[in-house]
Amino acid sequence: MVPVAYRVERRREELPDTVTLWLRPTAQALPTPTPGQFNMLWAFGVGEVPISLAGVDGDVLAHTVRRVGQVTEALCALAEGDEVGVRGPYGAGWDLPRAAGRDVLVVAGGLGLVPLRPLIHDVLAGRHRFGSVALCIGARSPSELLYTEEVSRWADEMDVTIAVDTAPPSWKGRVGVVTKLIASAGIDPTLTTAFVCGPEVMMRFAARAALDRGVPPSEVFVSLERNMACAIGHCGHCQLGPHFVCKDGPVLAWDRVAPQLAVRAR
Repeated sequence: MVPVAYRVERRREELPDTVTLWLRPTAQALPTPTPGQFNMLWAFGVGEVPISLAGVDGDVLAHTVRRVGQVTEALCALAEGDEVGVRGPYGAGWDLPRAAGRDVLVVAGGLGLVPLRPLIHDVLAGRHRFGSVALCIGARSPSELLYTEEVSRWADEMDVTIAVDTAPPSWKGRVGVVTKLIASAGIDPTLTTAFVCGPEVMMRFAARAALDRGVPPSEVFVSLERNMACAIGHCGHCQLGPHFVCKDGPVLAWDRVAPQLAVRAR
């Protein structure tokens, strides 16, 4: 529960309200996280929040943060050289070894591309271990697409399709919801493992679209987001039915969480 000091080694503004921070430990590094796990980032004097891993390079951790409250506002205001507290890694990540020898479908909505980015890096690093790989990306508008230069490079090694909800006349890509891209993704659904992250309503429709294609429910994985405080399953803030999202998730197979996600929140 005690945060470890990390220093901001590099900072990049991704969008007007979103930055990526590369953090290097000032002393002993935390254990290396796996794709899909998260850390608790502490803005000293303000508080801490759970933030997904956007990438790992040795001891350096990358976190992409959007300003949505006091803590994330403070994190986004950090400059190179500033210190931040980190504890983790926590939770269950993407089960990529399960997809070996199979086709891979990755569906990202908005900021959901962040926890999927390390997964994509691992897929490309071991590209020969997988069949067809399809990446479907959605955003509200072209100006809100993340990692655009990197996504262009990914398109050289996998099938990448992008859709936005609304766009100016200059936009030459697709307009519509990202879940509509799943029907035409170049995969063999019966031999596919799907990894999905984005707003919860988008994940429900994406899972349904993957199941309609013939992907088994046990092969559709979603990354859930809940209000987390302790990150170790003690406080109960993130409980979803029998699951603690911080400990049993955030990545869970669709057949495990579909009954809970079908219940309308009050």
